[in-house]
Amino acid sequence: MIGKISAVAVRHRYIVLMLGLLAAGVNAAAVGFAPALGQVLLFPLVLLALVVLALAIIGMGIRPACFVVLPQMPAFATPAPAWKVFLALGFLGPASSSVGALIRSTKAGIVSTVDVVFSVSWLVLVALLVVEAWRGHGVQLRPHGIRQSWVLGSLTVPWEALPAAQVRPGTDRPSGLRMAFAKPLLVRRRGIPWSRNALRTDDVDAGFLAAAIRHYVCHPEHRPAIGSHAEYRRLLAELANGDGGTDEGNRL
Repeated sequence: MIGKISAVAVRHRYIVLMLGLLAAGVNAAAVGFAPALGQVLLFPLVLLALVVLALAIIGMGIRPACFVVLPQMPAFATPAPAWKVFLALGFLGPASSSVGALIRSTKAGIVSTVDVVFSVSWLVLVALLVVEAWRGHGVQLRPHGIRQSWVLGSLTVPWEALPAAQVRPGTDRPSGLRMAFAKPLLVRRRGIPWSRNALRTDDVDAGFLAAAIRHYVCHPEHRPAIGSHAEYRRLLAELANGDGGTDEGNRL
């Protein structure tokens, strides 16, 4: 059941997020201009926020061993996680209530600096969460290399940098996959990257991602086909046979 809800949330995340923003706007207006209506909306919004936050927590533990094929880019991307959508929705309620309270205080002439800072902080946090949920995919394998982007920056690792990514022994479902580079000067970072030398694995199985990277480091002849469905089927078959890369590639 949760899997089906998550799949729908991801597939229609633009609509879901737009509806969430619309509901948040209505709540902010109700709290600010019609306090009685705001009180009526309070309980269902709190209940909805708790439900979606619970779904977000559960969803954080789902890390499939697969990619999404994006032939238009072209790229193999980590799946868009439903928990980001749920997390954004969960924080929209409190943020809209905070903005509504600020509007009500402003009308009454009793607004304070603390109220403004608190409301702005909520708005910044929710904006980051909504943009992250809207963007969807985090890590992408492309013909020219690996790209990881988030709302504040990006990390681009050309295959020529010879990245080596391995899961640390004894680590259960790590949220990050650390990389080492044989040629670190080729790595490009823009803005504020999520990490200088790690890939997010909160939406994909870390071992699967590491094996795919190792495969393309060791088999450059297959890189130009990245992003095609035929190449994805070939990659899955190779990884299923245990051919993530040669022994030499594992030591890179």
